[in-house]
Amino acid sequence: MKIIRKTKLKEGVHIVNITQSIRQQRRPKGHISSINTNLIHLRTPWVVAWWSVALPGFGHILLGMYSKGFILIIWEIFINLKAHLNLAILYSFTGQFDLASNVLDKKWVLLYVPMYIAIIWDSYRLTVDLNKFSVLADREKSLVIPFKISNHSINFLDKRNPWVTVVWSALSPGLGQLCTNRIVAGFFLILWWVAIVCFSNFLTAIHYTSIGLFGLTVSSVNAEWLLFIPSIYGFAIWDAYVSVVEQNKLFETEQARFLKNNYQNPGFIMPI
Repeated sequence: MKIIRKTKLKEGVHIVNITQSIRQQRRPKGHISSINTNLIHLRTPWVVAWWSVALPGFGHILLGMYSKGFILIIWEIFINLKAHLNLAILYSFTGQFDLASNVLDKKWVLLYVPMYIAIIWDSYRLTVDLNKFSVLADREKSLVIPFKISNHSINFLDKRNPWVTVVWSALSPGLGQLCTNRIVAGFFLILWWVAIVCFSNFLTAIHYTSIGLFGLTVSSVNAEWLLFIPSIYGFAIWDAYVSVVEQNKLFETEQARFLKNNYQNPGFIMPI
């Protein structure tokens, strides 16, 4: 299907031919809105499943399914605290198996396990399916609009240094996502990071540790909330890095196609 659009310029009338296929509309490679950049690309299913193991919901956020991921993260933290699962894990790692068994709330654990397994399976299955769509989108050369401007924000594809986002995410989870214009995911991670740090007394423990008051460090920490920190901290760094790398690839692909379609002489003989 060809769409002919006439644009008035100072020199006259410029006719631009834009070819849009049904295939490009069915399987877009990515979507850029004023507050988010979302795209599909090849992922290792076991890596996505592993992040779902670390904390249910992270795997779905990696896949760009933010609504489902946010809900699952809230569900995980709520059920985990009700079941006292993190305390049981802590006691198990320190060899206090009787305390681990006594602290668990059995009814909440029995509610937790089926959902936990289902979430891991779902993230693995979705990764396999989205990998297939990513391959098809590449073969069909799906169009991507690289620039989006609205009344309240501007978003665009650009080349970025992934290690810069790693540094920002290391300083505070969520900042790396904000740097790549993934506004909703960035603020969601920031809010949960602030909540976890406050409820776990993490910064207070760091202060006591820095001045050598190790006894006060142990007594001030809330272990249930503290054990959420490694998951959210590691995920924020990983997600920001992968996101920038894949956005850079999409930028290069879109730019190459644009230049080829608009500036390449059809009669030019390629050297290879």
